[in-house]
Amino acid sequence: MAENEHPEGNLQHTLQAVNDSMMEGLGQLADYFGYNKVMGQLYGALLLSPDPMSLDDLVTQLGKSKASISMNMRTLEHMGIVHEVWVRDSRKKFYEAESDLWKALTNVLGSRELRDIDRALDVLEKNIGRLRETMPKMDTEQQALAQHYIDRIDQLSDFFRLARVVLTSLMAYGREFDVNQIMSSDGETNE
Repeated sequence: MAENEHPEGNLQHTLQAVNDSMMEGLGQLADYFGYNKVMGQLYGALLLSPDPMSLDDLVTQLGKSKASISMNMRTLEHMGIVHEVWVRDSRKKFYEAESDLWKALTNVLGSRELRDIDRALDVLEKNIGRLRETMPKMDTEQQALAQHYIDRIDQLSDFFRLARVVLTSLMAYGREFDVNQIMSSDGETNE
């Protein structure tokens, strides 16, 4: 009997195809958001694994170097989306993914995006300060252009301040927000 005629072979092939697809998809998602592709693949491997995995297990599954796996695992640990776990009768380090996806998301947002927003606001405020300080020395045409810059930079500042409020609110109050209720409403509003 050929593999595709044997039900167990077909099922194993399906499981492997789904696993591979998830690893690739999460790797691409991580890359899209500016992280290393391997980080997404590691998180996916750990998230889908029913048991904790060692670095050696991850090297075998992902086909990456142990140095790359180790370095990216430290970053994921620092972000709080994977955790080292103890496994009886083993000296190796084992890891599990943070399975609370809301917690994983807030850890990622808190670790990078809020810092990026704060840095952007700092740059914008410094530039407005420089313009306001030098405007009295400018001629009328330059002052008009400087004022235009200030108006646009103020708009950007307002946008980034709003983004910071939204992110911090989402992180603080997001657990109380029932996404499932919205998803099950099929676009209907509750009145």
